[in-house]
Amino acid sequence: MTDQIPVSRAASPARLIALRAELSRRKLAGFIVPLQDEHQGEWVPPYAQRLLWLTAFTGSAGVAIVLPDKAAIFVDGRYTLQVRQQVDTSLFETHHLIDEPPGAWLAQNLKTGEAVAYDPWLHTLGDIERFRSGCAKAGGTLVTVDSNPVDAVWTDRPAPPLTPMVRHDLTYAGESSADKRARLAADLKKDGVDAAVLTQPDSIAWLLNIRGGDLAYTPVTLSFAVLRADGSVELFVDPRKVGDGMAAWLGNTVTMSPPDALGTALSTLGNARQKVLIDPLTAASWIIDRLERSGASVVRGNDPCALPKACKNAVELEGIRNAHRRDGAALTRFMAWLDTAARNGKVNEVAAAERLQAMREQNDLFKRLSFPTIAGSGPNGAIVHYRATEETNRELEGGELFLVDSGAQYLDGTTDVTRTIAIGTPSAEQRDRFTRVLKGHIALAMARFPKGTSGSQLDALARMPLWQAGLDFDHGTGHGVGAYLSVHEGPHRISKMPNREALRPGMVVSNEPGYYKTGAYGIRIENLVAVREARSVDGAERPTFEFETLTLAPIDRNLVEPSLMSDDELGWFNDYHARVRAAVAPQVDADTRRWLEGATAPLARA
Repeated sequence: MTDQIPVSRAASPARLIALRAELSRRKLAGFIVPLQDEHQGEWVPPYAQRLLWLTAFTGSAGVAIVLPDKAAIFVDGRYTLQVRQQVDTSLFETHHLIDEPPGAWLAQNLKTGEAVAYDPWLHTLGDIERFRSGCAKAGGTLVTVDSNPVDAVWTDRPAPPLTPMVRHDLTYAGESSADKRARLAADLKKDGVDAAVLTQPDSIAWLLNIRGGDLAYTPVTLSFAVLRADGSVELFVDPRKVGDGMAAWLGNTVTMSPPDALGTALSTLGNARQKVLIDPLTAASWIIDRLERSGASVVRGNDPCALPKACKNAVELEGIRNAHRRDGAALTRFMAWLDTAARNGKVNEVAAAERLQAMREQNDLFKRLSFPTIAGSGPNGAIVHYRATEETNRELEGGELFLVDSGAQYLDGTTDVTRTIAIGTPSAEQRDRFTRVLKGHIALAMARFPKGTSGSQLDALARMPLWQAGLDFDHGTGHGVGAYLSVHEGPHRISKMPNREALRPGMVVSNEPGYYKTGAYGIRIENLVAVREARSVDGAERPTFEFETLTLAPIDRNLVEPSLMSDDELGWFNDYHARVRAAVAPQVDADTRRWLEGATAPLARA
């Protein structure tokens, strides 16, 4: 976790000076420092938090460039305020990652003849092409390094994680690794591909039915793998992570080698002139470079595990349903507690998040949170990726909204749910905005769509009630979710951004429209849903799909304006709450059941 690394502005000048001295020693003018590890994943372990160590920036997306006489950090629109609060702006210029991209900055600031370096393990080919273009425009060059210069001056750098790799039983996986490998190998063979290099730990975890603890919020073991067209796999993993019985669990067609053997294995593929599939959007450029230099025929395509992993089997879906039933009970207990505690005062964001986690931890199958809880009161709720700190922590106050976005990793499923709760009596504007978000949520939940429809084609359904009032939200409407794996997974999503991946039965995706009034409040209603074949569609002329809502937790009826709701919308809302009541009531105590009865009582127009 990022908070394991000591960070302070006072340390930044010394660290920047040390890095520039190291670059000078290597005869380099500059270096690019991204927020990435070798796997290009969402969560970066402490040993790879080089951007945080150098700049003190704690956001989840960014890159810095250090030159002899200036340095800059680039972040996206979520972090334009945060970066100025955390980073010493006398040392680093701050820029928007999209509007003022790093490549353009290099073109303007690099001097003719200067060389800027990058670590090829920490960038994809797309990154490199943009940096190289910027350097060329300035008359400079982009070069690789064999070892990262930040690591040379980061004297107290944490060690890479070393947690045990564990088996993920068929009770939860629903399909053996051998069967998965046979399916994928058949596809490789059909496409004339000899092997696929897997760089995403969650893909490897799914394929081999293993899990781990190397990342704070995703239960994976950091590793690489090569899947061959005969169904065999070579797994590159630190042997200290492999306990007794794991070799037998993996089977004799899965061999294990240390991570530093990956380069030799790639060269062997190249020397044999084999055709090798790799995903250029997620693979480090080092891997593709090694394959091409050694003579492999590199096929750029999607990670072969991504789509089958996204389409959950019947066992996985039932496990996910069970996880949501228990998760809904924990969230209901929290909401019942909050209803009383907030009225009595002195509840703050951090305390609320800790209370919710404690309630989830009471479940025997709970393993960890699926992401850091977003608990935003009042104006903090309007910050989409807010995370409460000692400096920003607010008490929940009457007349304000409290947005809590949270989730958990259970052995049988991953959850992600957002509820917006009125503290005291909400205003008419808050009720209007909440109801418009709810109407969009319901429109998507009730959608039926033909086979072949992508999430991008459905996105407008969730926005229409807001659009009608001249309102909108700037994030996607839905992201894929794994089965006791990553809380954010592809290849599908529901978003304005074009996405051609059709929604298929078994895919789990979030339904989370929102509205955010800067400086005042935020609203988001998020349930997870699963794609399934539509039921009872009379006269249907083509295969038709619909969503099954998985999340089971009350939606604050105090924020709903029934006069804005149609009969169908009120019917969905009341039916949903009846499902919540039936699933949750047997799991909670008498006091919580009484609260739940009121919280899920049918809603009608006055």
